[in-house]
Amino acid sequence: MVSFSVSSMFFHEYTVREIFSFVSRSGLNAMEFWLETPHFWLRDLPVHEVTACRNEHPRITTITVHSPILDMNPCSINPDVARVSVEYAVRSLEIAEQLGARVLTVHPGRRTAKRPPSEADFARFNHYVSALREAATRNSLKIGMENMEPVVNSLLCTPERMRSLLDEEPWLFFTLDVAHAMAKSEEETIRYIDLCHDRLINVHISRFERGKAHFPLERHPSMEKVMESLKDHHFNGSLTLEIEDLNLERPLSSEEKIALLARDCIFMQECME
Repeated sequence: MVSFSVSSMFFHEYTVREIFSFVSRSGLNAMEFWLETPHFWLRDLPVHEVTACRNEHPRITTITVHSPILDMNPCSINPDVARVSVEYAVRSLEIAEQLGARVLTVHPGRRTAKRPPSEADFARFNHYVSALREAATRNSLKIGMENMEPVVNSLLCTPERMRSLLDEEPWLFFTLDVAHAMAKSEEETIRYIDLCHDRLINVHISRFERGKAHFPLERHPSMEKVMESLKDHHFNGSLTLEIEDLNLERPLSSEEKIALLARDCIFMQECME
């Protein structure tokens, strides 16, 4: 059964307890908890607080986790940055398991320079994947590798490259970022689904508009088309709203954010019925 979720980072400025309350009130039944949610990340990752909030909000039946990415790059030419990034990705599996999550989403990293990736960059990526593979044998979580926007230094930004990686790594799964794919075209998103649907466990759903990613769905026909394709392929993972509130015309109050999520939640539920 599909779960309807939102990234905790949509409520960037709020406490963990407030975030759980807001998501529960929106009608969504799941949350993707980013480890870099400030109230969690900047207070030494108090896992027990998140666990307590889950218990207080039984309406949120599913939680997925997103590993840290904001200052991270496992493919960095700086060996210290690469090492710490890989270590945090591996540590994220342990934290996700403690939180009772079923899915962890990770990013692939990128070439440090804004140039096409070289053999050395792919070698660092392979080391990163090997570390995740080894860690995956120690728990029951599914790890979803996310596709990136089609920029020059991206290591993983085409459906064919993602399919190839999944074929090489049978333990690995796929997190589709719709807005990243739509940065190329609407058709690109459908190609990702067609090629990789058998390993698809999480969908970050949002619109790409005016050169920016992660806008609300707002009953847009392109979003309906994406969900129709997911339904046709019997998708049963997490459909996760990933909305960048700074892209909105003005700052929204918590009540306005809850109302926005409620509208998008109803739209998703109608599309997936």
